[in-house]
Amino acid sequence: MAKVQSLFVCQSCGTTHARWLGRCEACSAWNTIVEEAHAGPNPSSPGMRARGKGLGKGLGLTFQTMDGVESTPPRLATGIGEFDRVCGGGLVAASSILVGGDPGIGKSTLLLQAVAGAALLDVKSVYVSGEEAVAQIQERAKRMGLEKASVQLAAETHLETILDGLKREKPHLVIIDSIQTVWTDTLTAAPGTVAQVRACAHELVSFAKKAGTIIILVGHVTKDGQIAGPRVVEHLVDGVLQFEGERGHHFRILRGLKNRFGPTDEIGVFEMGDTGLREVSNPSQLFLDNRGHSRPGSVVFAGIEGTRPLLVEIQALAAPTAFGAPRRAVVGWDATRLAMILAVLETRCGIAFGGRDVYLNVAGGLRITEPAADLAVAAALISALFDIALPEECVVFGEIALSGDVRPVTRAEARLKEALKLGFNKVYLPRAGATGMTASKSTQVTRLVSGQFGMAQHVIATAADLVTSITGQVQIQGQ
Repeated sequence: MAKVQSLFVCQSCGTTHARWLGRCEACSAWNTIVEEAHAGPNPSSPGMRARGKGLGKGLGLTFQTMDGVESTPPRLATGIGEFDRVCGGGLVAASSILVGGDPGIGKSTLLLQAVAGAALLDVKSVYVSGEEAVAQIQERAKRMGLEKASVQLAAETHLETILDGLKREKPHLVIIDSIQTVWTDTLTAAPGTVAQVRACAHELVSFAKKAGTIIILVGHVTKDGQIAGPRVVEHLVDGVLQFEGERGHHFRILRGLKNRFGPTDEIGVFEMGDTGLREVSNPSQLFLDNRGHSRPGSVVFAGIEGTRPLLVEIQALAAPTAFGAPRRAVVGWDATRLAMILAVLETRCGIAFGGRDVYLNVAGGLRITEPAADLAVAAALISALFDIALPEECVVFGEIALSGDVRPVTRAEARLKEALKLGFNKVYLPRAGATGMTASKSTQVTRLVSGQFGMAQHVIATAADLVTSITGQVQIQGQ
């Protein structure tokens, strides 16, 4: 018999401790450590004896050279272009994907549309729900107009029962909603605990690899937006997708965080409606729909999300502080990077924000992580502080260094083409068009900006140049 040991596992991050603690040392969460029974390896088991006999002989292990040619795995399309885009062009057989998102954000709606779209393309599909009854899923499918899709539905949380049904039906695509509700009777831990989530996810992923089935697992998220359960679940699966969006906005963002068969920085944009999620073919137009006339503190940033250029409005407000310590509120951007931009403007340009509350917002609820937004944020802050609006048809992009210099960014040509397509004819951009750009390429971008398409360019070399360009006042560096 295997020796049963007791482990103390944090239910928030999955860290194992030697003894019980009131606070997890890894994630600093309180009262999340639970004692779990763990069966250690049995030295007398046939597998362990075989390992002992073959130790050092390399039995059963084959190697291949780097120059070997393997065929590209085929892709399975779901009929939802934005979903397939984030997955790298479609789903890959024998793969597993974890989809996370806030409660009620639309994960079940998205996956029901995806599995129905695959079923309409003659892909045998199964939807297993541990949170809803079959009647609820059928009612949602009727509301979305998907009742004709030949998707097999089931409401079950017992892992062994689910695996028996999948082995019998042999589907090509399986949705498990959600992994936190699935449990196995081989463990005494309660459903939803780290041990249950880890064991059930491992069994489902192993089944996908052996049977060649595509399995999509739905995962809950914690209060800070991280996928709940141990991080080992994310290591088990081939892809991790995050479904984001603000409750007050009607659009949703599907972002790839991990993908072994495609890019990891791709996004898909959807619009939530009464009949489900609708694909957005032109996200830039969606984010700029309600912009109206240019106002002080409003700047359009030409960014890149994955492989597509994306235009989004950045809004800033600098109000006199009513208390001793000024407030810094940020939505959709990194608060630490905002502090850096404020420090550069004060140190290199002599613009002080010490007596003002600063509010920064990325319109539409989109979250930006690209450093190329530095120049747009600085322009929004300067515009708000001096109450001067930038030209209405103007876009801004560039990275600001601590020295105050504006550094070039990648894929400048794609940003400019997207801006031109939407009618923008002015641009604030760094001195060079893109990082590592050759002379011929830099000349091509210059012609694209000022020659062939007639865009008026404002070349910004330093943060002081940006202040001068917006306000018309000469700023002295190091003031």
